[in-house]
Amino acid sequence: MSVGASPRSGGSPACGPGEPQAIVISSCPMCGSERSAVAFEESPYSVRRCSSCGLGWVTPRLGEDGLAEMYVDDSYWRSGSPKTLGYHDYRADEPLYLETFRRRLGFVLRHGPQGGRALDIGCAAGFCMQALRERGFEAHGVEVSETIARHASEHFGFATVHVGTLQSASFAERSFHLITLWDVVEHVVDPRALLVQARELLAPGGLLVLETQNIDSAFARLLGSRWHHYKHAEHIYHFTPSTISELLQSAGLEVQTSTPRFGGKYVSFQFIAERAARLHPALSTALAPLRRFESASVYLNFMDEMIVTASAPRTPSSPPAVATPQASSPPSAPA
Repeated sequence: MSVGASPRSGGSPACGPGEPQAIVISSCPMCGSERSAVAFEESPYSVRRCSSCGLGWVTPRLGEDGLAEMYVDDSYWRSGSPKTLGYHDYRADEPLYLETFRRRLGFVLRHGPQGGRALDIGCAAGFCMQALRERGFEAHGVEVSETIARHASEHFGFATVHVGTLQSASFAERSFHLITLWDVVEHVVDPRALLVQARELLAPGGLLVLETQNIDSAFARLLGSRWHHYKHAEHIYHFTPSTISELLQSAGLEVQTSTPRFGGKYVSFQFIAERAARLHPALSTALAPLRRFESASVYLNFMDEMIVTASAPRTPSSPPAVATPQASSPPSAPA
Protein backbone atom coordinates (compact mmCIF):
# COMPACT_ATOMS: atom_id res chain seq x y z
CA MET A 1 0.00 0.00 0.00
CA SER A 2 1.20 3.54 -0.54
CA VAL A 3 0.59 6.56 1.62
CA GLY A 4 -1.71 9.18 0.14
CA ALA A 5 -2.90 7.04 -2.77
CA SER A 6 -5.28 4.21 -3.41
CA PRO A 7 -3.13 1.40 -4.82
CA ARG A 8 -4.45 -0.15 -8.00
CA SER A 9 -7.72 1.69 -7.47
CA GLY A 10 -10.46 2.57 -9.85
CA GLY A 11 -12.02 5.98 -10.34
CA SER A 12 -12.67 8.59 -7.70
CA PRO A 13 -16.36 9.49 -7.71
CA ALA A 14 -17.36 12.49 -5.64
CA CYS A 15 -19.42 11.86 -2.52
CA GLY A 16 -21.39 15.01 -3.16
CA PRO A 17 -20.98 18.75 -3.79
CA GLY A 18 -18.33 20.18 -1.50
CA GLU A 19 -17.65 16.82 0.13
CA PRO A 20 -14.40 14.80 0.09
CA GLN A 21 -14.03 12.45 -2.85
CA ALA A 22 -14.54 8.74 -2.40
CA ILE A 23 -12.10 6.23 -3.83
CA VAL A 24 -13.12 2.96 -5.44
CA ILE A 25 -10.77 0.07 -4.60
CA SER A 26 -11.05 -2.67 -7.19
CA SER A 27 -8.12 -4.93 -6.26
CA CYS A 28 -6.59 -6.14 -3.01
CA PRO A 29 -4.69 -3.32 -1.25
CA MET A 30 -2.50 -5.90 0.50
CA CYS A 31 -1.41 -8.46 -2.09
CA GLY A 32 -2.55 -6.74 -5.30
CA SER A 33 -4.71 -9.62 -6.47
CA GLU A 34 -7.44 -8.76 -8.96
CA ARG A 35 -9.53 -11.67 -7.69
CA SER A 36 -12.07 -10.78 -5.03
CA ALA A 37 -15.67 -11.43 -4.08
CA VAL A 38 -18.37 -9.18 -2.63
CA ALA A 39 -19.13 -10.27 0.93
CA PHE A 40 -22.17 -7.98 1.06
CA GLU A 41 -23.34 -4.53 0.02
CA GLU A 42 -24.86 -1.75 2.09
CA SER A 43 -25.31 1.18 -0.27
CA PRO A 44 -23.19 3.02 -1.13
CA TYR A 45 -20.62 0.65 0.37
CA SER A 46 -19.44 -2.78 -0.64
CA VAL A 47 -17.36 -5.08 1.57
CA ARG A 48 -15.03 -7.22 -0.54
CA ARG A 49 -12.80 -10.18 0.34
CA CYS A 50 -9.59 -10.99 -1.48
CA SER A 51 -9.72 -14.48 -3.00
CA SER A 52 -5.95 -14.83 -2.59
CA CYS A 53 -5.00 -13.54 0.88
CA GLY A 54 -8.40 -13.10 2.57
CA LEU A 55 -8.15 -9.39 3.40
CA GLY A 56 -11.46 -7.56 3.65
CA TRP A 57 -11.86 -3.96 2.53
CA VAL A 58 -14.55 -1.36 2.03
CA THR A 59 -15.16 0.38 -1.26
CA PRO A 60 -15.66 3.21 -1.92
CA ARG A 61 -13.86 4.91 0.94
CA LEU A 62 -12.50 8.34 1.77
CA GLY A 63 -8.87 9.28 1.26
CA GLU A 64 -6.49 10.30 4.05
CA ASP A 65 -7.69 13.90 4.28
CA GLY A 66 -11.37 12.94 4.36
CA LEU A 67 -10.77 10.34 7.08
CA ALA A 68 -8.74 12.78 9.18
CA GLU A 69 -11.52 15.37 9.00
CA MET A 70 -14.00 12.80 10.28
CA TYR A 71 -11.97 12.05 13.43
CA VAL A 72 -11.11 15.67 14.16
CA ASP A 73 -14.77 16.65 14.48
CA ASP A 74 -16.12 16.26 18.03
CA SER A 75 -19.29 14.70 16.62
CA TYR A 76 -17.21 11.54 16.11
CA TRP A 77 -16.44 11.33 19.85
CA ARG A 78 -20.03 12.22 20.80
CA SER A 79 -21.92 10.60 17.98
CA GLY A 80 -25.64 10.69 17.38
CA SER A 81 -25.39 7.30 15.64
CA PRO A 82 -22.55 5.36 17.30
CA LYS A 83 -23.66 2.03 15.87
CA THR A 84 -22.55 3.29 12.45
CA LEU A 85 -19.91 5.93 13.27
CA GLY A 86 -17.88 6.96 16.29
CA TYR A 87 -18.76 6.74 19.99
CA HIS A 88 -21.79 7.63 22.08
CA ASP A 89 -19.64 9.63 24.53
CA TYR A 90 -15.99 8.57 24.55
CA ARG A 91 -14.90 10.80 27.44
CA ALA A 92 -17.77 9.71 29.69
CA ASP A 93 -16.65 6.08 29.40
CA GLU A 94 -13.26 6.82 30.96
CA PRO A 95 -13.62 4.34 33.87
CA LEU A 96 -14.48 1.53 31.43
CA TYR A 97 -11.54 2.27 29.13
CA LEU A 98 -9.10 2.53 32.03
CA GLU A 99 -10.15 -0.88 33.35
CA THR A 100 -9.99 -2.37 29.85
CA PHE A 101 -6.46 -1.09 29.23
CA ARG A 102 -5.26 -2.17 32.67
CA ARG A 103 -6.52 -5.67 31.95
CA ARG A 104 -5.01 -5.80 28.45
CA LEU A 105 -1.64 -4.43 29.52
CA GLY A 106 -1.52 -6.94 32.34
CA PHE A 107 -1.74 -9.66 29.69
CA VAL A 108 0.59 -8.34 26.99
CA LEU A 109 3.32 -7.20 29.39
CA ARG A 110 3.67 -10.45 31.29
CA HIS A 111 6.79 -11.17 29.25
CA GLY A 112 7.35 -7.67 27.93
CA PRO A 113 9.07 -4.49 29.14
CA GLN A 114 8.29 -3.50 32.69
CA GLY A 115 9.08 0.18 32.23
CA GLY A 116 10.78 2.64 29.94
CA ARG A 117 9.38 4.78 27.12
CA ALA A 118 6.01 3.82 25.66
CA LEU A 119 4.10 5.30 22.72
CA ASP A 120 0.36 4.91 22.19
CA ILE A 121 -0.50 5.58 18.53
CA GLY A 122 -4.07 6.82 18.23
CA CYS A 123 -4.10 7.72 21.92
CA ALA A 124 -7.44 9.60 21.80
CA ALA A 125 -8.21 10.93 25.31
CA GLY A 126 -5.11 9.37 26.90
CA PHE A 127 -6.75 6.44 28.68
CA CYS A 128 -4.10 3.89 27.66
CA MET A 129 -1.38 6.44 28.41
CA GLN A 130 -2.71 6.73 31.96
CA ALA A 131 -2.74 2.94 32.35
CA LEU A 132 0.86 2.85 31.09
CA ARG A 133 1.89 5.58 33.53
CA GLU A 134 0.38 3.57 36.37
CA ARG A 135 2.72 0.73 35.40
CA GLY A 136 5.78 2.97 35.55
CA PHE A 137 6.19 3.89 31.88
CA GLU A 138 7.06 7.30 30.48
CA ALA A 139 3.95 7.55 28.31
CA HIS A 140 3.79 9.37 24.98
CA GLY A 141 0.92 9.59 22.51
CA VAL A 142 0.04 10.47 18.93
CA GLU A 143 -3.46 11.59 17.99
CA VAL A 144 -4.80 13.29 14.85
CA SER A 145 -7.75 14.85 16.69
CA GLU A 146 -6.80 17.88 18.78
CA THR A 147 -10.36 17.86 20.12
CA ILE A 148 -10.01 14.53 21.93
CA ALA A 149 -6.25 14.84 22.64
CA ARG A 150 -7.03 17.90 24.75
CA HIS A 151 -8.55 15.55 27.33
CA ALA A 152 -5.19 13.79 27.75
CA SER A 153 -3.40 17.06 28.48
CA GLU A 154 -6.07 18.87 30.50
CA HIS A 155 -7.50 15.93 32.46
CA PHE A 156 -4.44 13.71 32.95
CA GLY A 157 -1.75 16.37 32.70
CA PHE A 158 0.14 14.81 29.81
CA ALA A 159 2.49 17.14 27.95
CA THR A 160 3.70 14.29 25.74
CA VAL A 161 0.92 14.03 23.14
CA HIS A 162 1.77 14.91 19.54
CA VAL A 163 -1.32 16.16 17.70
CA GLY A 164 -0.99 15.05 14.10
CA THR A 165 0.17 11.92 12.30
CA LEU A 166 3.01 9.65 13.35
CA GLN A 167 4.89 10.74 10.25
CA SER A 168 4.77 14.38 11.34
CA ALA A 169 6.10 13.62 14.84
CA SER A 170 9.79 14.12 15.64
CA PHE A 171 10.49 11.05 17.75
CA ALA A 172 14.00 9.63 17.61
CA GLU A 173 14.50 6.24 15.99
CA ARG A 174 14.86 3.22 18.31
CA SER A 175 13.70 5.30 21.29
CA PHE A 176 10.66 3.34 22.54
CA HIS A 177 10.51 0.06 24.42
CA LEU A 178 6.77 -0.37 23.82
CA ILE A 179 4.38 0.85 21.12
CA THR A 180 0.63 0.20 21.22
CA LEU A 181 -2.05 0.58 18.54
CA TRP A 182 -5.56 -0.14 19.82
CA ASP A 183 -8.26 -0.10 17.10
CA VAL A 184 -6.02 1.79 14.68
CA VAL A 185 -4.84 -0.28 11.71
CA GLU A 186 -8.35 -0.81 10.34
CA HIS A 187 -8.84 2.98 10.15
CA VAL A 188 -5.75 4.08 8.20
CA VAL A 189 -5.28 4.16 4.44
CA ASP A 190 -1.80 2.63 4.58
CA PRO A 191 -1.40 0.40 7.65
CA ARG A 192 1.85 -1.11 6.40
CA ALA A 193 3.53 2.30 6.16
CA LEU A 194 2.30 3.09 9.67
CA LEU A 195 3.76 -0.16 11.02
CA VAL A 196 7.09 0.46 9.27
CA GLN A 197 7.27 3.88 10.95
CA ALA A 198 6.41 2.27 14.30
CA ARG A 199 9.07 -0.41 13.85
CA GLU A 200 11.70 2.27 13.19
CA LEU A 201 10.82 3.89 16.53
CA LEU A 202 11.19 0.63 18.50
CA ALA A 203 14.43 -0.17 20.28
CA PRO A 204 15.90 -3.50 19.10
CA GLY A 205 13.81 -6.20 20.73
CA GLY A 206 11.14 -3.65 21.66
CA LEU A 207 7.50 -4.74 21.77
CA LEU A 208 4.65 -3.63 19.50
CA VAL A 209 1.08 -4.45 20.50
CA LEU A 210 -1.94 -3.98 18.27
CA GLU A 211 -5.59 -4.85 18.47
CA THR A 212 -7.98 -5.15 15.55
CA GLN A 213 -11.12 -7.06 14.60
CA ASN A 214 -11.15 -10.55 13.10
CA ILE A 215 -13.50 -10.83 10.12
CA ASP A 216 -13.13 -14.63 10.19
CA SER A 217 -14.15 -14.99 13.85
CA ALA A 218 -17.13 -17.20 14.67
CA PHE A 219 -19.08 -14.18 15.93
CA ALA A 220 -18.47 -12.21 12.72
CA ARG A 221 -19.54 -15.18 10.59
CA LEU A 222 -22.64 -15.73 12.74
CA LEU A 223 -23.84 -12.12 12.46
CA GLY A 224 -22.85 -11.57 8.83
CA SER A 225 -23.60 -8.03 7.67
CA ARG A 226 -25.03 -7.21 11.13
CA TRP A 227 -21.64 -7.59 12.82
CA HIS A 228 -21.12 -4.49 14.94
CA HIS A 229 -17.62 -3.86 13.58
CA TYR A 230 -18.96 -3.15 10.10
CA LYS A 231 -18.81 0.63 10.41
CA HIS A 232 -18.02 1.30 6.78
CA ALA A 233 -16.97 4.95 6.83
CA GLU A 234 -14.24 4.35 9.42
CA HIS A 235 -13.38 0.61 9.39
CA ILE A 236 -11.95 0.48 5.88
CA TYR A 237 -10.03 -2.80 6.34
CA HIS A 238 -10.99 -6.09 7.95
CA PHE A 239 -8.18 -8.43 8.91
CA THR A 240 -7.83 -12.12 9.70
CA PRO A 241 -5.15 -13.72 11.90
CA SER A 242 -3.14 -14.58 8.80
CA THR A 243 -3.43 -11.20 7.06
CA ILE A 244 -2.51 -9.20 10.17
CA SER A 245 0.51 -11.47 10.73
CA GLU A 246 1.57 -11.07 7.10
CA LEU A 247 1.20 -7.29 7.39
CA LEU A 248 3.38 -7.13 10.50
CA GLN A 249 6.02 -9.36 8.94
CA SER A 250 6.07 -7.24 5.77
CA ALA A 251 6.77 -4.23 7.98
CA GLY A 252 9.86 -5.95 9.40
CA LEU A 253 8.36 -7.09 12.70
CA GLU A 254 8.50 -10.57 14.24
CA VAL A 255 5.08 -11.82 15.34
CA GLN A 256 5.08 -13.36 18.81
CA THR A 257 1.48 -13.97 19.84
CA SER A 258 -2.02 -13.55 18.42
CA THR A 259 -5.09 -14.28 20.51
CA PRO A 260 -8.68 -13.12 21.08
CA ARG A 261 -8.56 -14.13 24.74
CA PHE A 262 -7.94 -10.64 26.11
CA GLY A 263 -9.62 -8.71 23.29
CA GLY A 264 -12.77 -8.02 25.29
CA LYS A 265 -13.69 -4.76 26.96
CA TYR A 266 -15.72 -3.30 29.78
CA VAL A 267 -18.90 -1.79 28.37
CA SER A 268 -21.92 0.05 29.72
CA PHE A 269 -25.47 -1.18 29.41
CA GLN A 270 -26.01 1.85 27.18
CA PHE A 271 -23.45 0.35 24.78
CA ILE A 272 -25.22 -3.02 24.80
CA ALA A 273 -28.59 -1.48 23.96
CA GLU A 274 -27.04 0.71 21.27
CA ARG A 275 -25.19 -2.13 19.48
CA ALA A 276 -28.23 -4.41 19.74
CA ALA A 277 -29.92 -2.08 17.27
CA ARG A 278 -27.47 -3.37 14.67
CA LEU A 279 -29.04 -6.80 15.01
CA HIS A 280 -32.66 -5.67 15.04
CA PRO A 281 -34.44 -2.41 16.03
CA ALA A 282 -36.80 -4.40 18.27
CA LEU A 283 -33.85 -5.63 20.32
CA SER A 284 -32.74 -2.09 21.02
CA THR A 285 -36.25 -1.21 22.15
CA ALA A 286 -36.45 -4.29 24.36
CA LEU A 287 -33.13 -3.48 25.99
CA ALA A 288 -33.85 0.24 26.37
CA PRO A 289 -34.54 -0.09 30.14
CA LEU A 290 -30.87 -1.01 30.59
CA ARG A 291 -29.96 2.59 29.75
CA ARG A 292 -31.22 3.59 33.20
CA PHE A 293 -28.27 1.76 34.77
CA GLU A 294 -25.68 4.18 33.46
CA SER A 295 -23.14 3.44 36.18
CA ALA A 296 -23.28 -0.34 35.68
CA SER A 297 -20.88 -2.18 33.40
CA VAL A 298 -19.94 -5.68 32.31
CA TYR A 299 -16.89 -7.29 30.70
CA LEU A 300 -17.71 -8.73 27.27
CA ASN A 301 -15.52 -10.74 24.94
CA PHE A 302 -17.11 -12.07 21.77
CA MET A 303 -13.70 -13.44 20.72
CA ASP A 304 -13.89 -11.35 17.55
CA GLU A 305 -10.99 -9.00 18.31
CA MET A 306 -7.33 -10.00 18.09
CA ILE A 307 -4.52 -8.77 20.30
CA VAL A 308 -1.26 -9.33 18.44
CA THR A 309 2.24 -8.79 19.80
CA ALA A 310 5.34 -8.42 17.65
CA SER A 311 8.93 -7.41 18.29
CA ALA A 312 11.54 -5.34 16.52
CA PRO A 313 14.37 -7.61 15.37
CA ARG A 314 17.63 -7.79 17.27
CA THR A 315 20.44 -7.56 14.74
CA PRO A 316 24.20 -7.30 15.26
CA SER A 317 24.26 -4.09 13.22
CA SER A 318 21.61 -2.40 15.31
CA PRO A 319 22.68 0.39 17.69
CA PRO A 320 22.63 -0.62 21.36
CA ALA A 321 19.12 -0.88 22.73
CA VAL A 322 17.92 1.80 25.09
CA ALA A 323 18.29 0.42 28.59
CA THR A 324 15.00 -0.75 30.04
CA PRO A 325 14.62 0.35 33.65
CA GLN A 326 13.01 -1.87 36.22
CA ALA A 327 9.40 -1.23 37.08
CA SER A 328 8.98 1.66 39.46
CA SER A 329 6.16 2.99 41.52
CA PRO A 330 3.75 4.88 39.25
CA PRO A 331 3.87 8.64 39.65
CA SER A 332 0.99 10.36 41.31
CA ALA A 333 -1.79 11.34 38.95
CA PRO A 334 -2.42 15.05 38.62
CA ALA A 335 -5.21 16.45 40.72
